[in-house]
Amino acid sequence: MVNVNFKPSKEYVEKAFAAFDVLEGRKGRGNDFLGWMDLPSDTPASIVDGCCAIADEWRQKGVEVAVVIGIGGSYLGAKAALAALSHSFGMERRGIEVVFAGFNLSEEYHAELLDYISGKSVAVIVISKSGTTTEPAVAFRIIKEHVEGKYGKAEAASRIVAVTDKARGALKSLSDQEGYRTFVIPDDVGGRFSVLTPVGLLPIAVAGYDIRALLRGAASMQRICAERDARNPALLYAAARNELYDSGKKVEILVSYNPKLQYFGEWWKQLYGESEGKEGRGIFPASVNFTTDLHSMGQYIQEGERMLFETVISVEHAGRELTVCDDPQNLDGLNFLSGKHLEHCNRMAETGTRLAHEDGGVPNGRVTVERIDEFNLGELFFLFEKACGISAYMLGVNPFDQPGVEAYKKNMFALLGKPGYEAQAEAIRERLR
Repeated sequence: MVNVNFKPSKEYVEKAFAAFDVLEGRKGRGNDFLGWMDLPSDTPASIVDGCCAIADEWRQKGVEVAVVIGIGGSYLGAKAALAALSHSFGMERRGIEVVFAGFNLSEEYHAELLDYISGKSVAVIVISKSGTTTEPAVAFRIIKEHVEGKYGKAEAASRIVAVTDKARGALKSLSDQEGYRTFVIPDDVGGRFSVLTPVGLLPIAVAGYDIRALLRGAASMQRICAERDARNPALLYAAARNELYDSGKKVEILVSYNPKLQYFGEWWKQLYGESEGKEGRGIFPASVNFTTDLHSMGQYIQEGERMLFETVISVEHAGRELTVCDDPQNLDGLNFLSGKHLEHCNRMAETGTRLAHEDGGVPNGRVTVERIDEFNLGELFFLFEKACGISAYMLGVNPFDQPGVEAYKKNMFALLGKPGYEAQAEAIRERLR
């Protein structure tokens, strides 16, 4: 069970209740993108069964690597879940190895990906609502050519699954033309809220993890966060972070003490950055992994500008056990740790750091998770999604649009010579002279 220990003032709890009512009443800005609120309990069994069937089929076919192509919300949720659930060094794999493409335009990255998959049995999951987003569309061209060249078009079609719009768009049209199986991205679910749709469920299932348990965890948190109650964890988190923001704390750092949660931080950054950063407002989301980053960012956090607050994800039970061994020479002076569990040392580092940062003027709140598994990850995903909707409405912005991301695309298209961007290209060239 996931718990939070934030203690906002009564004033901000009341403000959070008002935003909660807007969200639950489905009457706020962007209310046509609230389908994620129902996903945990309303996802049809046919979708879950379909994802698991693809995973079983590909395993029986001998697929060794599945390339998941997507960017932003089309890959970060699955990446976060797989990084959390998998062995840190690729051992003890439950299902098919999953690698990711299409989230950058690096020539080296994609060339090295082709090197990696060239001698392996490969399948592809391509995720894009439109099929025209530059980064995944370019990657899909490259990977599709590789797969078709290796297996022929007919066999390639059995190894390519598209997660896309139900009725329109370039990827949907291509899927119909080539005979790819498809899963639907619901119209009322934006990309950064899509981890509990086939966008996240299919890659997680292919990797061999229990998506039913993931959905059960999310459904558990869905029920808790639907309560109009001052103990509602999503409401408490949203209230506390807005109170800190209004007091001058403009940067929130999501902290974990387990490297398995590093990509969960990346998913969280997109969720909050894209949902809240608009109209000149918003808390800037950053993430760190301690104790590692205490040796790089710790000095600034302890004594830099006092604009920060921290949200710590604290894991109660480690998945493995390892104790510190005794050293007869004791040259490092650490025999006082002999026989202690490494996770005990990690927990004391967490407690000591929290106290030091609070003493240094950096407020801390904690989100406690029992262990890292599918059920608890489902709870975490939904908790932060629900809190994000409440928090953004408290800030007075639309949580579900992202108009600012179009600016770089227009400049990139102009510089690349896309038809229709000639005037903008000339204006850019003038600026660069």
